[in-house]
Amino acid sequence: MSAERKIRVLAAKPGLDGHDRGIKIICHALRDAGMEVIYTGLRQTPEQIVTTAVQEDVDVIALSVLSGAHDYLFPRVMELIKEKDLEDVLVVGGGIIPEEDIPALKTAGISEIFGPGTYTSDIVKYIQEKARKSS
Repeated sequence: MSAERKIRVLAAKPGLDGHDRGIKIICHALRDAGMEVIYTGLRQTPEQIVTTAVQEDVDVIALSVLSGAHDYLFPRVMELIKEKDLEDVLVVGGGIIPEEDIPALKTAGISEIFGPGTYTSDIVKYIQEKARKSS
């Protein structure tokens, strides 16, 4: 058995978006892959998400937005991450995000955007390859 600690993922639904079926499927896939997953539930503020990330000592924050507010919420989460000096935390996003919005989100610090139809195995593999892992 490996002494390496499991990857800890905080899954969050920022903003007023009330649809969480997709993030719940992702949570199950990440758990099935051996990761520890903390799901914050619906309607979280960026401040709540980053505070929870600090408290839970996570390696990854997975954000999901279907409401169209990704262009504000994702960069705001990244601003707070920088303020809290959590820049070693991998941040990924998903949801209904137009292709033309993705470059700005990546410039803000979101590592990758996963849209509808992305295989959960691809998300798992990406996180396993990119997340900080420590004992």
